[in-house]
Amino acid sequence: MNREKENFSHDEADMEDRLWSYLDGQSDEASKIEELLEENNAWKEKYGELLELHTLMKATELEQPSMRFTKNVMDEIARYQIAPATKAYINNKIIWGIGAFFITMIVGFLVYGVSQINWSEGGSTKSPIGVDLGAVDYSKMFNNTLVNAFMMLNVVLGLFLLDRYLNMKRKTLMKPEGQS
Repeated sequence: MNREKENFSHDEADMEDRLWSYLDGQSDEASKIEELLEENNAWKEKYGELLELHTLMKATELEQPSMRFTKNVMDEIARYQIAPATKAYINNKIIWGIGAFFITMIVGFLVYGVSQINWSEGGSTKSPIGVDLGAVDYSKMFNNTLVNAFMMLNVVLGLFLLDRYLNMKRKTLMKPEGQS
């Protein structure tokens, strides 16, 4: 039993942990700790230090912000005019230039595709333009993976451009009178 008490009291960090749980009333070994406090001077000294610290911590009150803290902060922020979103972040000339580039590329692919049609062959009477579009060999035009990826990118970016244009138009239509 004496040996158990010696093993129980060796580690100082363990001693602190056990004393803190004892002070907080959460210790399962309260009787062992009480015995050690009566018999062991190191445990008594450490218990005295921790008890003093424990009482100081309980005596101090936590600082709390004033009741109007949030309101005061928000009022201070409201005093400054928040900069509205500006169109100057993105230059419209650049957007239109990119759009023109992609439209030019799409038109170029269409012209290339139409130029691949063999116009000298006899046309079909079913087609309104006089050319059998079923006889066109599209594999010459779309056999490269890079070309296909580029076309898909053009389509997606064209849709983004159309969406931006329609959103700008919608915003100008929904703007209240008197605002410019």
